[in-house]
Amino acid sequence: MRRSVAVLAVAAGAVAAVWTGMIADGQLRRAAHPADPGGGGRRAVTVAKAPEFDPLRLRGGLRAYLRGRPGRAGVMAADLRSGRTFGLNETSQFVTASVIKVDILAALLLQHQWQGVGLSEGERALAGRMIRRSDNAAADALYADVGRGDGLRRAGEVFGLEHTDPYPVSWGSSWTSPSDQVRLIRSLASAPSPLAPANGRYVLRLMRSVVPAQAWGISAAARPGERVALKNGWVPLRYEGNGWAVNSIGRITGHGHDFVVAVFSCDSPTMREGVATVEHVATAVVSALRGADG
Repeated sequence: MRRSVAVLAVAAGAVAAVWTGMIADGQLRRAAHPADPGGGGRRAVTVAKAPEFDPLRLRGGLRAYLRGRPGRAGVMAADLRSGRTFGLNETSQFVTASVIKVDILAALLLQHQWQGVGLSEGERALAGRMIRRSDNAAADALYADVGRGDGLRRAGEVFGLEHTDPYPVSWGSSWTSPSDQVRLIRSLASAPSPLAPANGRYVLRLMRSVVPAQAWGISAAARPGERVALKNGWVPLRYEGNGWAVNSIGRITGHGHDFVVAVFSCDSPTMREGVATVEHVATAVVSALRGADG
């Protein structure tokens, strides 16, 4: 939820009305303040203090929003700096679509660690195409390399993923939860982790360089100057539901904050509707997690 501030100040001796708008649960709040009583043509501007993190209020606002949206959605987020966390339907399972490509690359790197070898040049080329461009042929090849469903499941157990069910043949038809994907991204971003720090940084570096056309999603929650590493997934559902599955996972880093976020949605009538839901939820949750620290 983005903020808009409009300040109208009248010259000395007049009355200044300051509108401080913070869109929350679809309402605009107005705050009126008198002009500077000392005169001199100075403006009276009141800066509203950001509210403290209130998970109950956030949960209620999101539920009200989602009742008016098609399909269903779930979110999990954590600020690794402040320790604040939030989840709504965070353990519910959703079709992964292409976000599972991060799991595939993490599994590949984990297996290479066990073998004591690095990725080959060919594997690095495939990984780059799979994450940065969401290339499906590259994902097919690397999914076969990790042992498809069985290999991905073994890696998931090491990462502590409790709600992820890889599909044996088609990686995009796998199921996962927002909480599992936040756990995985956290493993890439911080210790302790089954992955060596260099391998985690490698995955996040690829996620920071996705092509511009695929940079929507949790990036809507970032402020200017913050860095975003993400991977999105989108697919029309045929057997696992109706409409579209639209998902976004990743990390937002900036001054004083380090957010890991996963938002999933399904049964949206169009991809556009799914993207709108994901971006609204991501923005609402990250904004609330910022709290009074902003």
